Amino acid sequence: MSDDNTAPDNSSAKLVRGSITGHLIGQTLPAIVGVAAIMSIGLVDAYFIGQLGSDALAAISFIFPISVALSSLGVGVMVGINSVVARALGEGDDDKAAQRANFGIVFAVGSGVVMGLALYALLNPIFALMNAPDNLLPLIRLYMEPYALGFPLILAIMGLNGVLRGQGEARKTSTVSISYAAANWVLDPILITGAFGFEGFGITGAAYATIIGWMVGIAVALILTRSAAIQIDLGKLRGSSLVDPAKAIMSVGLPAAMSNAINPIGLSILTALVALEGEAAVAGFGAAGRLQSFATVPLLALSGSIGAIVGQNWGAKEYGRAREAAMYAGGFCIIWGLGIAVAMVAGGEWFADLFSEDPEVIAEFALYLQIAAWGYAGFGLLIVANGILNSVDRARYALGQSALRVFLVMLPVAILLQGSWGSEAIYTAELAANLFGGLTAVILIYYILYRRAPE
Repeated sequence: MSDDNTAPDNSSAKLVRGSITGHLIGQTLPAIVGVAAIMSIGLVDAYFIGQLGSDALAAISFIFPISVALSSLGVGVMVGINSVVARALGEGDDDKAAQRANFGIVFAVGSGVVMGLALYALLNPIFALMNAPDNLLPLIRLYMEPYALGFPLILAIMGLNGVLRGQGEARKTSTVSISYAAANWVLDPILITGAFGFEGFGITGAAYATIIGWMVGIAVALILTRSAAIQIDLGKLRGSSLVDPAKAIMSVGLPAAMSNAINPIGLSILTALVALEGEAAVAGFGAAGRLQSFATVPLLALSGSIGAIVGQNWGAKEYGRAREAAMYAGGFCIIWGLGIAVAMVAGGEWFADLFSEDPEVIAEFALYLQIAAWGYAGFGLLIVANGILNSVDRARYALGQSALRVFLVMLPVAILLQGSWGSEAIYTAELAANLFGGLTAVILIYYILYRRAPE
């Protein structure tokens, strides 16, 4: 495109100029640190909760997919804010970007209140549907009740990070993530198992540590937004129509939230199926899933950073730059996914030893990695494609892709094969779903960015 179609020089859309590879690296490296910090919270929680006994570790394995599902709904809200802010900046309309950013934060907090109250009210039926044993339900409630009441805090963080991400402020979003993760690292041993003469609260302490960490993250985010191009000023919403920003965020945020939640919903159903194989299988599956989340951090970081790059360039009508970003991102997903799969398969039992001494848990942990790890590349292509589709206001395509992956592939494979394969069927179902997701991701991105893009 000609320079006439780029954002004006006085625009805050800094990603429509300069090297695409440079922007990908510059946006993704800080995001890797931030995502790793967030993922480390689950690992640290699992480590200290594991010291409370196998029942506590099994309880957190049931909790994990629900917390991921709820957080994924919040991520959808963040993605919606990110998308509308980035495209407005790409168009050169800083005032529209600021209005949508401030509305997005209010919308995020309101969504968090609704989701937190709904979770609190539905705790028993949710975990009953997951086949959680009666002896684990008290432990689950000890964690989930304070977690549900504090949930609006993480939505506030996601709203603020969505505003920062849309501007391409990857370092600031990373700093926010590190701040609340660091608070959790410090508080976990004190509040869970006890330290310095303090007895600790057991599994409830993990929830308290998380909530306090969220408070720290909000404080840091508010400080960092003061030096960003878009300021947090709710007064900008006075006297202006909120219908347009609401529609813009919802058009991306609602399908993105549903798309992000579908995978953890599928994971919750898989956990319920694994529960039929015994507590050792649940504990091994849950712990291995947490390690897997950490191993795929670069892919998750890339899926988060790609949106601002593609979104700003799409808004500026720099379609060639958007395609270039998608191509390089896809290549990275394949290389990283296959490389980390080799490492996970080779070191499966060694990694399992870090989480449990129970030989049955270790065996399930290693079996899961031997099968599911080969789908990491496909998973990376899937989530990066989702990030791209959301950024160009094609979130409904991402939702359809995610729904087909879970309900057409993952769950049927698990249900049909479990009777003869046992827990191996569940792990194979996850592999098949990720391979399907990767293939459909490539087809969709080619269709949207190459065949349907305006010229």
